[in-house]
Amino acid sequence: QVQLVESGGGLVQAGGSLRLSCVASGRTFSSYVMGWFRQGPGKEREFVAAVSWRGNSTYYADSVKGRFTISRDNAKNMVYLQMTSLKPEDTAVYYCAAGAIATMTRFSYKYWGQGTQVTVSS
Repeated sequence: QVQLVESGGGLVQAGGSLRLSCVASGRTFSSYVMGWFRQGPGKEREFVAAVSWRGNSTYYADSVKGRFTISRDNAKNMVYLQMTSLKPEDTAVYYCAAGAIATMTRFSYKYWGQGTQVTVSS
């Protein structure tokens, strides 16, 4: 099993930055690709970003490309999402997830964190 816990969410003004963190425990962290998803009010959970198990390949949704950066530190069992130039439409609960391969669908990820709220004010 893999347990995931997100942190770093909060309230930020539009144009600001925020860094989300996710710590993993259980199975070897580096054996999994890691993804970030988000779910806004009344919306479906959507893909945000993913990083391969080695950390050498990253993937982003078009809506966040150029603004968000995903990274991982396998020595610390951590994955991060650095968010810059935040917009009100980025407001959502953000979830980290672990899976066997990096895809853009939530059904490809086996383990999920509890989520952390990000609110961007205008």
